[in-house]
Amino acid sequence: MAQLKFSRSDESSADQAGLIIMALAGYDPNEAIGFWKRMAAGSQKGQPEFLSTHPSDARRIADIEKQIPNAMRYYKK
Repeated sequence: MAQLKFSRSDESSADQAGLIIMALAGYDPNEAIGFWKRMAAGSQKGQPEFLSTHPSDARRIADIEKQIPNAMRYYKK
């Protein structure tokens, strides 16, 4: 079986870092949830999550929702 270059865990770590960066840049991290919901609505269902380096849309949204409180510590209006 071929080894995937990056893992879903790597993608989740990137999402978490992205939330903090957007908060530091002055963007509300809560907006990421709406963004990923729009992405999910516009995507075609492809391969199963276990064959992908990316989390499923539903998992990604749930993970981001859990990470929002930490990212909000960096958000200044």
